[in-house]
Amino acid sequence: MLKTSVRHRLEEREETLSPYAARSRRSQGRVVPEEPSPLRTEFQRDRDRIIHSKAFRRLKHKTQVFIAPMGDHYVTRLTHTLEVSQIARTIARALDLNEDLTEAIALGHDLGHTPFGHVGEDELNKLYPEGFRHAEQSLRVVDVVEKDGSGLNLTWEVRQGIVSHSKPRGDFLDRTMTEGLSLEGQVVRVSDAVAYLNHDLADAFRAGVLRESGLPPEVVEVLGRRHAQRIDTMVTDIVHHSWATSGLDGPPPPGGPVITMGTAVRSAVNVLRDFMFANVYIPEDKGEQGVAARNILRLLYRRYCANPDEIPQEYRLAHGTGQRAVADWVSGMTDRYAIRVAEELKSGIAVSLHKGVS
Repeated sequence: MLKTSVRHRLEEREETLSPYAARSRRSQGRVVPEEPSPLRTEFQRDRDRIIHSKAFRRLKHKTQVFIAPMGDHYVTRLTHTLEVSQIARTIARALDLNEDLTEAIALGHDLGHTPFGHVGEDELNKLYPEGFRHAEQSLRVVDVVEKDGSGLNLTWEVRQGIVSHSKPRGDFLDRTMTEGLSLEGQVVRVSDAVAYLNHDLADAFRAGVLRESGLPPEVVEVLGRRHAQRIDTMVTDIVHHSWATSGLDGPPPPGGPVITMGTAVRSAVNVLRDFMFANVYIPEDKGEQGVAARNILRLLYRRYCANPDEIPQEYRLAHGTGQRAVADWVSGMTDRYAIRVAEELKSGIAVSLHKGVS
């Protein structure tokens, strides 16, 4: 009785969610069919597989924005992922969406990020002939790279959310950008922005790159002066203006329910995002540490292209020996590992990184 009753009870509980929420029993399934778990829904299984993956563990030593910081309180790719998960779960729970699916997507969305954050991603995109985008690499990690080439065999819904989370410059909430994406995937997509804008801003204050007095007036007036206040304003606004997705107020709006923000908050978020690109992200890229990070990525990429036998054997067996394997191997490195290997190849190449930010 126990072997089936627990999962069935959880699946029945999902039937009380919004009519627009995803249901695990209606999942489009996995590439390789598997026997269901007696204790967990399909989306819960995916969440657990992601948490226990090697790629997830490595996130703790990957840059978010500030490369090789000396302080203990700067955001890493792992703490970013946890903040995205927390924000996304809050929104999904408030809107009666599938919290397990939301959590799985959130925990897996950045598994394919390179060392040195977006600086590393941009450099690898230039080096790898087919181009490199971390959202696509995150999907590749769960599909191919993990478990020595066999992947995690996740459900279609989690995979779709992972590969669709990236956002272009400008107003990323245009509904044409989320066509076909589940509401849970949309929740993670917007939660990613809520998380990084706020914690990157806090890190910029901590590093002395920005002063609170220098924020655009619209950001302060609409979103608030304090870190917690800004997050609360954004999350509350998302829930309020996405309420139709809960299915509690009658038929959906024209075009169907969507995760969105109100005009005022949406405008302030876009102003903040442009401000962060102009004053934090781009300067960090072009600064001394950004240049050093790019040099390290180039050195490693060219080294392994010329000497593919130096890529670990189990990795070569799973991913081949061409540039695809090199991109997989280098992108999976943590900052500290990339720095250590680069220093062994060329002493002094990482000296600028060791200065860090206090």
